[in-house]
Amino acid sequence: MVVIVLGLLGLGIVVFVHELGHFLAARWVGVHVESFSLGWGPKLAGFTRGGTEYRVSVFPIGGYCRMKGEEAFKAALERGDEDMPREPGSFYGASPWRRIVIALAGPFANLVFALVVAVVIAAAGYTLRTSGNKVILASEYPLFGAPAAGLPAEKAGIRTGDRIVAIDGVETRMYSQIQEIIFRSAEKPLRLTVDRAGSQVELVVVPVLDRETGAGRVGLYAWVEPVVEKVEPEGSAFVAGLAPGDRILSVNGTAVEHDVAFQKALLDRPRVLRMRIDRDGTPLEVEVVPTWNKDGYPDLGISFRAVAFRIQADGPLDAIAKGWKDTRDTVSGTLQGLAGLFRGNVKVTNAVSGPARITYMVGTVASRSLREGWADGLSQLFNFLSLLSVGLFIMNLMPIPLLDGGQILLFVVEGIRRKPLKLKTVYRYQAVGMAVVLAIFLLTTIADLSFFSGR
Repeated sequence: MVVIVLGLLGLGIVVFVHELGHFLAARWVGVHVESFSLGWGPKLAGFTRGGTEYRVSVFPIGGYCRMKGEEAFKAALERGDEDMPREPGSFYGASPWRRIVIALAGPFANLVFALVVAVVIAAAGYTLRTSGNKVILASEYPLFGAPAAGLPAEKAGIRTGDRIVAIDGVETRMYSQIQEIIFRSAEKPLRLTVDRAGSQVELVVVPVLDRETGAGRVGLYAWVEPVVEKVEPEGSAFVAGLAPGDRILSVNGTAVEHDVAFQKALLDRPRVLRMRIDRDGTPLEVEVVPTWNKDGYPDLGISFRAVAFRIQADGPLDAIAKGWKDTRDTVSGTLQGLAGLFRGNVKVTNAVSGPARITYMVGTVASRSLREGWADGLSQLFNFLSLLSVGLFIMNLMPIPLLDGGQILLFVVEGIRRKPLKLKTVYRYQAVGMAVVLAIFLLTTIADLSFFSGR
């Protein structure tokens, strides 16, 4: 329930920003707004000022902006009129170029929201808990299915224990930076600067395209030291006596250098884990009776220690520059993913999400983030909302009838012709849009069902 509530609130913020853009633009170009609502459904509270009803509604899922003429337009469609009503101060009474401004303002507001969030986060700073730039070859630890021999990292000459300190001249201190660049660079050569036992080595790797996700991959894991950070109460590790700060040295006689080696030691699902650990310099032996979840993965109730990196801009100008770069990279990555979807480079059910899954994802990010502390938790949450906002910006500008991009296309044609379109033409255009939107809704529903069913 907490995840759902937080998800609805988070998604509501992004949709509300979009509608606020339409509202401000309509007021600016002289179109009368009859009502502007925070949320949907029955009215909870509100007031009227300047002929506009401002209201708060029951369901906190974004909001809406109803402009003068919209109801008259629907009535004209139902009557089968030849032309649409064009009253002064109404949406359809405005020139095509003014309507284009109103339609553009919603997606533009989402882009501005993403940029402002990125700048504020960069200025305020946050602590990112991740792993360093030390890597492990997946081919040496085939954890999931068949051995990963022959993947790009192995071909490029990367070795387990190497530190990737730069990619194409960009410094990489964290594994998340390495991962992000690789994800966005499928089938593109990357020049790696590798620290190998104190000596620098230059290597070139070409990520392969993962058709399940549309991302690039090279066959690397992050190196995480097997030092226990958290022990869940009542878990099997807690019962066995493991404590935060313990370093796992071996499992059932197999040495454990990192968390991937620890996972490999559990592949055969042993009934008992005889662990040798180091506790404040003292070697100890413990026996853990593991439990396994429904997917066959161990559930010991422990997590390993992450590395904390403090990310913060050097000043206001640097914050603006970092915010601009982050927003630009997000737009670029989203467009790249969309292009991959249309080229058939990614499984559709993995690439698209409907309202249910988006709400779940926002709520999950919110609940997990806030457990880590308000400051860093809010940074992570709004960073995710920024990503979602960019997606809404791009999606709404697609030339699909009923969406803002489709409306803009319609108004451009009307502006070029210099005469209004027939109501019947608009109706047919909207009908096509309805069919497309219903098809998208069906596709995203199937994707959501696939996600929630675990398939």
